[in-house]
Amino acid sequence: MKRLLIVVLALAQPCMLPAQADGLPDSTWRSPTCVPESDFPRYDARHQAYFKVTAPDAHRVQVAVAGIEPLDLKKDALGVWTGRTVPLPVGLHYYSLVIDGASVPDPSTYAYFTNHPVSAIEIAEGDEGNYYRPQRGVAKGQVRSVQYYATSTQEWRRALVYTPAEYETKGRKRYPVLYLQHGMSEDETSWTRAGLMHNIMDNLIGARECVPMIVVMESGDINRPVAKPGDPNPFAGFADYGRTFYGVMINDLIPMIDKTFRTKADRDHRAMAGLSWGGRQTMEIVTSHIDMFSYIGDFSGALLLQNLKEDFGGILSRPDEFNSKIHYFFIGYGGEGDFGPSDIKALEGSGIKFDTYESPGTAHEFLTWRRCLREFVPHLFK
Repeated sequence: MKRLLIVVLALAQPCMLPAQADGLPDSTWRSPTCVPESDFPRYDARHQAYFKVTAPDAHRVQVAVAGIEPLDLKKDALGVWTGRTVPLPVGLHYYSLVIDGASVPDPSTYAYFTNHPVSAIEIAEGDEGNYYRPQRGVAKGQVRSVQYYATSTQEWRRALVYTPAEYETKGRKRYPVLYLQHGMSEDETSWTRAGLMHNIMDNLIGARECVPMIVVMESGDINRPVAKPGDPNPFAGFADYGRTFYGVMINDLIPMIDKTFRTKADRDHRAMAGLSWGGRQTMEIVTSHIDMFSYIGDFSGALLLQNLKEDFGGILSRPDEFNSKIHYFFIGYGGEGDFGPSDIKALEGSGIKFDTYESPGTAHEFLTWRRCLREFVPHLFK
């Protein structure tokens, strides 16, 4: 993934720091990803990022921000390394420290998972980002960690489950379910930590822009590398990447959710959406079990459509069947070469009904996918 937007659990206004002797401009803001008592990384009004690392015994320290060339930091007499980047786009960017050749997370920020622990800096949006921030007066739902045993893979697994605020007070009411998948290399925590989906859902439900629903997030077995180090053909595993999850979802996850939570356990009240490779998983699972789902959300999904008569069992070449089963089909994407436009072009003239959304000024990243979720969810279960 080119760059990803991640924010910590509480997104407050960034803290301003006045100019200092270490080269900071008149004002900079602390990244919301910083751990308590840490003042770095920071960014300025031009969106340049500032880093500060204490490593007196190191010979070389770099900051590797996704999408840009590694930045060499400069060392002072006390062994403190500092530097600033070129201006970065609004959003949050994964990065790692490279200390004498070893790539490690920055201890100044929270760590996040992309096959391995990394750090992140966020260049905060303005008020336009309030839809994914907690708002006073809006009732808060819960995100629960649920362990379950999957007979399909003979292992204990974990899912995160969002329940709307009213779930606790309306003890007899049943709810529709959205199964929401992340992208390649991440895990079941990504949509809450990176996507802040719980805040998006709370705000949409609070504004009555969408119906209250349960949202389920699982690792999808794409929280691991496609290929092992040294594999002579690293792309050979793409065809089967994450397929072990398909049986888990149908045979284990959905039955567990329907048994554990007060769900409306029928296809008219079951949706699935995913970003990037999770979008491909969504399409493969739904089209091969179309009797179980009636909504599809594709957020920068790697559908890679080439032949509608063969892709996904050929159902996209049967528009009458597809349109009669799928109540709503959404394709959202960012710019800068993101997945989406080529699939839309392949579907043009096919008779398949779908809506599209292009996120302005973003690429293959979580700011795109937050916006996609905000656009998609209001169309569900109505």
